[in-house]
Amino acid sequence: MELTQLIAFNLSLLAALASPGPAMLLSIRATLSGGRAQGLATGLGLGTMAAIWTLMALLGLDAIFTLFPWAYLAMKIIGATYLLWIAYGMWRNAQAALDTQGTPAPRRHAFRTGLMVNLANPKSVLFAASVLVVIFPPDLTLAQKALIVTNHLIVEWIAYSLFALALSTKPARDGYLRLKSIFDRVAASILGILGLRLLTER
Repeated sequence: MELTQLIAFNLSLLAALASPGPAMLLSIRATLSGGRAQGLATGLGLGTMAAIWTLMALLGLDAIFTLFPWAYLAMKIIGATYLLWIAYGMWRNAQAALDTQGTPAPRRHAFRTGLMVNLANPKSVLFAASVLVVIFPPDLTLAQKALIVTNHLIVEWIAYSLFALALSTKPARDGYLRLKSIFDRVAASILGILGLRLLTER
């Protein structure tokens, strides 16, 4: 394994992070609604699960999905249902005022939500597997696989942390509070569409 391959992998990760999806939407809303700590905790959860998917891909979970399509279908149904549940809650509470003075939710809840949202997308392991096959040689050692997973975890954590820091400014939060109902319903609609797409996609 060469350094250039690791750099190419990191560029692929950053491109995937920048694309709109459930993880990005959750990270944005967690930071704007709960502040910097909530955004950081959510990002840590998202990044941790993404790295676990890469680990699963390196261990051959994508092959298991190919051999047992029902396992992939079951994970898709569970994941899509979870995304739709989040979308419903977000839409339902869109008009509710945000309590900016009360005690924020425990960070472990934000971390767990981030973890669950990325767990809800089994396509992540297929994406990771395809990227790994294209970039890295097939004869990776155990130490090299551990390095790839650790690198993935660090890249995700840094990216989401920087994102949370950038969005936790007062102007960004004030703008969200003014447009909360609109933002939440747009985000809920997108999450709902993504959940339905995951559910119906072959």
